[in-house]
Amino acid sequence: MDSSTFSSWVVEGKLYPFRNQRELRELVRYRRSIIEERARQHNLIQKDLDGANIKLGSVVSDIMGVSSKDMLHAIANGGDDPEKLANFARRSMKKKKG
Repeated sequence: MDSSTFSSWVVEGKLYPFRNQRELRELVRYRRSIIEERARQHNLIQKDLDGANIKLGSVVSDIMGVSSKDMLHAIANGGDDPEKLANFARRSMKKKKG
């Protein structure tokens, strides 16, 4: 390899990655920020539900799952019977101790 191979990304002794590598890094950082924001939103929803005395997180593993959303819609429409709400579970729910 000769020096012309690297001349486009070595400027004044500093190493600059090629454009496609810079764009990939930017996309990875953006993806990470979106994932972190989604986690923050899930935590806020969990906190609001707990504040409203809806302990959905102790019954289902994913509060943003289909079963959870169906249960929340039922609660919003006036449903309060735990057995009827349990029927919305698509899969097995968490086991309760005692």
